[in-house]
Amino acid sequence: MTEPLTLTSNAAKRVAAIAGKQGKPAILRLSVEGGGCSGFQYKFDLADSAENDDSVSETDGVRLVVDPISLDLIAGSTVDFVESLGGAAFKVENPQAAAGCGCGSSFGI
Repeated sequence: MTEPLTLTSNAAKRVAAIAGKQGKPAILRLSVEGGGCSGFQYKFDLADSAENDDSVSETDGVRLVVDPISLDLIAGSTVDFVESLGGAAFKVENPQAAAGCGCGSSFGI
């Protein structure tokens, strides 16, 4: 079975560092909410554990968890951590997104 989501090693390192500082497990929850400038927006949180119906992928000991409803909108995506002049942020490369926005935090289908 292929994993529906990919967490890059760069993103995994960043999640591990943040989780370590907060004393939490290295589990990044990615969810999709209505809103943003393109219809949907990505939301990142540290999670204490994965839920029974979550999709889970793992990179370098760090888990990326996604609920089934969000997964429908972001299946096949890659989550990366990028640093640029504009700042540092987690970035989702979503092959399903038909439209995006300049900030990269919202998308349309």
